[in-house]
Amino acid sequence: MDKYLDIILNSYTGYASYLWQQIIQPGWNNYFYMLLGVSAFFFGLEILRPWRAGQPRFRKDFWLDFFYMFFNFFLFSLIIYNAASEVFVNLFKDFLGLLGITNLVAIKIASWAVWIQLLVLFVIRDFIQWWTHRLLHRFNFLWEFHKVHHSVEQMGFAAHLRYHWMENIVYGAIQYIPLAMIGFGIDDFFVVYFFTTLVGHYNHSNITVSGRVSGAFLGALIGLFIWIQMQLEILEGLGVLLSVSALVALLVGPFMKIIFNSPEMHIWHHAYNLPEDRRYGINFGLTLAIWDYIFGTAHIPHDGRDIKLGFPGVEDYPKTFVEQNLHGWKKS
Repeated sequence: MDKYLDIILNSYTGYASYLWQQIIQPGWNNYFYMLLGVSAFFFGLEILRPWRAGQPRFRKDFWLDFFYMFFNFFLFSLIIYNAASEVFVNLFKDFLGLLGITNLVAIKIASWAVWIQLLVLFVIRDFIQWWTHRLLHRFNFLWEFHKVHHSVEQMGFAAHLRYHWMENIVYGAIQYIPLAMIGFGIDDFFVVYFFTTLVGHYNHSNITVSGRVSGAFLGALIGLFIWIQMQLEILEGLGVLLSVSALVALLVGPFMKIIFNSPEMHIWHHAYNLPEDRRYGINFGLTLAIWDYIFGTAHIPHDGRDIKLGFPGVEDYPKTFVEQNLHGWKKS
């Protein structure tokens, strides 16, 4: 018991120290300023080139969603999640130890090229999250929590992180064992986490761009990664960045909205009125869209720019953070 009390205390003090360092020491692998930077980027695009021009810049519930972003990324971990997850991981490892299992890693990929490691982590994680997302829609007790995310009535980048804290637990619990069986470092998770956060903000943003443009942006990110990995000089790095950006835009651009999720696709996931034969939802992709095309859940009947968002009964759904986070428990 003392061991787990120490784990809880160390988790609180360790995460509090980590969060404080994130705030006072900006760096390339800094979640706090990454979230601020990505949010500012997409907010700027929404102001300059809005898809729904009549939607207010500070749309309905903008500040509520902004608070959700920081709560789900940082405050919830500080309050309980980091300590609880550390206890769970150690309990699980102790249980495995009783069975004579001392190492959960089944696939050792540390010797693989870095870009292959990142690609494997990204694809496996996204596939697990796609199925988890379907579960949130399929089972009523999970849907009552997931309703928080679907209570958005005007779409914008910050809606990406409006979700009930129970989703952190559901996603974390389901993906823990599969990902634990593959050895990854914290830098691997940061790169993938940054990319998926970027795409998640994009999916929910009040913007629309062509596949060529999003392909060029993807290519620029890949070029930047190569630049950093190879420690190139400025002119060499810029040359690689621009070359890869142009190449990806040319070759992958026409397929970007089939491979990756987009505002034009994700808006239908939030539609108030779902097709009669799809009552459990459509377009479940978080980052990749290909799973929806593979498993037959993709549905984009027309330009959904101005469709009604939410779900039947959203008009009476709680409007405050506290009420929304209590609602799911009452219904469940």
